[in-house]
Amino acid sequence: MKVMKWSAIALAVTAASTQLVFAAPFVSDQATAKGFIEDSTATVLLRSFYWNADNKGYHNRDNKDWTAAALGNFSSGYTTGTIGVGIDAFAYGAYTLNSKGTGTGNISADSDGDVHDSAGKAGGAVKFRISKTELKIGDLAPSTSPVFAVGGSRIMPQTASGVSLQSSEIKGLDLEVGHYTSSTSSGSTNRDGGIYATYANVPTDSVNFGGGRYSINDQLTVGAYMSQFHDIWNQYYGNVNYVLPLASDQSVTFDLNYYNTQDSGKSNAGDINNNTFSLAAAYSFLTAHTVTLGFQKVNGNTAFDYVGVGDNGRGGGGDSIFLANSIQISDFNSPGERSFKLQYDLAMASYGIPGLSFMARYAYGDHIEASNNAFYQAVGFNQSGGTHNETNLEAKYVIQEGPVKNLSFRTRLAWHNASGGQADGDTNNFRLIVDYPITIL
Repeated sequence: MKVMKWSAIALAVTAASTQLVFAAPFVSDQATAKGFIEDSTATVLLRSFYWNADNKGYHNRDNKDWTAAALGNFSSGYTTGTIGVGIDAFAYGAYTLNSKGTGTGNISADSDGDVHDSAGKAGGAVKFRISKTELKIGDLAPSTSPVFAVGGSRIMPQTASGVSLQSSEIKGLDLEVGHYTSSTSSGSTNRDGGIYATYANVPTDSVNFGGGRYSINDQLTVGAYMSQFHDIWNQYYGNVNYVLPLASDQSVTFDLNYYNTQDSGKSNAGDINNNTFSLAAAYSFLTAHTVTLGFQKVNGNTAFDYVGVGDNGRGGGGDSIFLANSIQISDFNSPGERSFKLQYDLAMASYGIPGLSFMARYAYGDHIEASNNAFYQAVGFNQSGGTHNETNLEAKYVIQEGPVKNLSFRTRLAWHNASGGQADGDTNNFRLIVDYPITIL
C-alpha cells in the first residue's frame, strides 16, 4: 500500500494544468546555430518545498517535510555546420530542513525509512542535430510523451537514462522516439534506478516508445503514441484537441485522450486488458476565466497504469498519464471507474494583478470494480463498489519586476475522501512551493 500511495500522491504538477493539449517537442533548424558557447544557457533554480500529508487511512500517521534545493542546468548551443554537436548537464542538491514520519519522497530514505539529511544527483547528455532532427544520448528528462514521461512533482525532477530522437522536418508535425533503461527520482537518486509499472510495482529492463503530434490547422491537433514496457505491456495512445472560437474573448477547447494497454511478452504484471479514456471541455471567457468539465472512464481488469521512476517502492509515479481527471492526490484510475470533474481557473492580470492566479476543482469517482489481477489486488484494487471525491485549491503568485523578478509562491491544498475500500483512502495534503530562478548565461 505504501508504494501505491506514494505513487498516487506523486502525480504530476503538469496534470493540473488548464492547457489541455499535450506539447510534442519542436526542434529548431541547425541552420540557425550560432555556436557551442554563443547559444549556451545556464540556470539555477532555488527551491523551498513544504509538504504535509495527513494520511488518515494509515493509522493517523502524518508525513511531513520541509526541504530546500538548488537545481542547476546547463545547455550548450550547437556547433555550426551540417551536423551540430552540444551537451546538456545538470547538478541537483537537496537538503532536509525538517522531517516527520517516513518521508514524502522529496528526499531519499534508507532501508528503514529514515529520511536522509541531504541528497543529490548529477548527469549529462551529448546531443547532435542535423536540419530539424535532434539525437540525445545520456541522462534526460523526457516530458512530452503521454506514454513515457518523467515527473517534477517533488523537489528534484525525475530523470531517465537512454536515447531520444526528435524531429520537426515537416511543418506542423513533431515526432519523437525513445529507448530508456534506467531512471532516478527524488525518492531514490541512484543513476541505475529502475523503470517499472507504478501500481503493479513490477520492473522492466527497458522501455521503447514513439509517436508525435500533428497540427492540422490552428484549431485542430491530433496525436498518436505507442510504448513497449518489455515483458509487461504494450500501450497505445491517441489524442484529439479542438479549439472552437466563439468570440474575440471566448473559446471552448475540447480534448479527448484514449489509452489501450495490453500485456505482452512474459506478462510479468499478469493479464492486462485496459481501455481508458477522458474527455474534457474548457470554456474560456473574458480573458481571465476558464471553466472545465471532465469525464473519465476506465474499462478493463486492472487499474490504468503508467511508468514508475526510481527503485521500486522508493521512487514515484512519472507523468505519463495524460488524462483529464488525474489530479493532486488521485488518478481516478481504479478498474471500471468512471469520474467527473469541475474546475475553475482565474488569472488576475485582467484585474490589475499580473502574476496572480487561482484554481479550484472537484472530482468524484464511482462504479469501481475489483481487479482480477493479483498484482493490482495486492496494492488495494481488491474491492468493488467504492466511491471517492477530491477537492483541490491552489493559488500562485509570480513577482513581475524588481531584484527578485520571477520569484514565485505556490500553495496547493487537497482533501480526498474515500468509502467502500477505495484504494487511495482518506487523506489531506498541503504543499507550499517557493521557486526563485536565476539565469547565469
